[in-house]
Amino acid sequence: MSQRVYIFDTTLRDGEQVPGCQLTTEEKVVVAKELERLGVDIIEAGFPISSPGDFRSVVEISKAVTTPRVCALSRAIQGDIDAAAEALKSAKLGRIHTGIGSSDIHIRNKFNSTRDKVLEQGVAAVKYARNLIDDVEFYAEDAGRADLEFLARLTEAVIAAGATVVNIPDTTGYCLPEQYGAKIKYLFNNVPNIDKAVISIHCHNDLGLATANSLAGITNGARQVEVTINGIGERAGNTSLEEVVMALKVHKDLGLETGIDTTRLFPVSNLVSQMMRMPVQANKAIVGRNAFAHSSGIHQDGFLKHAENYEIMNPHDVGVPESSIVLTARSGRHALKHRLELLGFRYDKPTLDGIYKRFLDMADVRKQVNDKDLMELVR
Repeated sequence: MSQRVYIFDTTLRDGEQVPGCQLTTEEKVVVAKELERLGVDIIEAGFPISSPGDFRSVVEISKAVTTPRVCALSRAIQGDIDAAAEALKSAKLGRIHTGIGSSDIHIRNKFNSTRDKVLEQGVAAVKYARNLIDDVEFYAEDAGRADLEFLARLTEAVIAAGATVVNIPDTTGYCLPEQYGAKIKYLFNNVPNIDKAVISIHCHNDLGLATANSLAGITNGARQVEVTINGIGERAGNTSLEEVVMALKVHKDLGLETGIDTTRLFPVSNLVSQMMRMPVQANKAIVGRNAFAHSSGIHQDGFLKHAENYEIMNPHDVGVPESSIVLTARSGRHALKHRLELLGFRYDKPTLDGIYKRFLDMADVRKQVNDKDLMELVR
C-alpha cells in the first residue's frame, strides 16, 4: 500500500459554509494559489450548481492553479454533474465529487428512499460522471452512521461503476476513533475491488474527534484525507489540515508522508483567518498564538534548558518565527532572568531575587508583564 497520504483541501467549499465566512471569487483565487504553494493535492473549489458565484469560482480557480487537481461537488443528479463538468473545463486536472446519503437515517428521512434505490442512483451518477471526466470521487454521505454491510456493497458498486476515489465521511462527527478506524478496516477486508480506488476520509468535529478519527482512518488504510485550514467548516468544523499533516510528520514511525510544505502552515492559517474573518482560537493546535507559548514557571524552566522538554515540534517547521516566554505571576526566576538578558540586563543572584519579588507584585496587578513593564521595573 502507498505510504503517501493525499491532502484534499475543502476550505473553499465545506469551510466556506461557516456563516459569515463567504469569499468573493477573487478572494477564493488568492486562497487557492496559496493552497497550491502549500502543496495540497486536491482543491475542492465549490458546488457549481448551487449559485452562479460558486460556478464562476470553480471556473476561475481551474484557470488559476496548475499543480493541484480541482474538484467540483455535485449531488447524484445529472444536472448537478453537468454543471460540475462545465465549470471544470479549464482545469488542467479535474475531478467531479458526486454522491448520496448512505445511512438509513438519510435514506429514510432525507431521501424517502430505500437502500437499493440509493445504490442504484449512486452507481448511475458515477457512470454518468465518468462519461464527462476521467476522475470521479463518490461520497457516501453519513457513512459514519451507515450499516457496514450496505456501505461495503455500495463501495464495491460505485468502484465497479468507475469511481476512482470513494469518500467515507463521518458527516455528523458521530464516530469514536476506534469505531471509525474499524469501519475503514472492514471495507478493506470486505470490498473485493477496493484496490481499484483510493479510499478517502472526511470527518467533522461535532465531538471534537475529527483529527483523531482521520488518523484512525489513515492508519487503517485510507490514503486521502479531506481537511480545511484551521479546521473551519459546517457546525463545529472539519478536520484541521495542519493537525493531520503535523501528526504524520511528528510520528515518523507511521511511515506516512504528505506533499505539504509545513513551513507555510502558519502564514496560510493567518491568511484564511483574515480573509474569512474567522479568528483562530489562542490554544488552537499548531497555529494558535499560544501553540508555542510558555507561561508556567516549571514549563519555562524546562523549555529554556532544552526546548524538547515541552515542545514536540520546532516552531520553524510550521512557519512560526519563534517560541515565546510569556511572563505572568506563574513565571519563575529562570524565565525572568532570560527575558532581562535579552533586553541587555544581567544581575547577580541577590539583585535578581529582589527584582523577582517586585516582578511578582507587578504581575499580580498587570496579569502579563511585557518588555516595557520590565524596563520600568529595573529602573
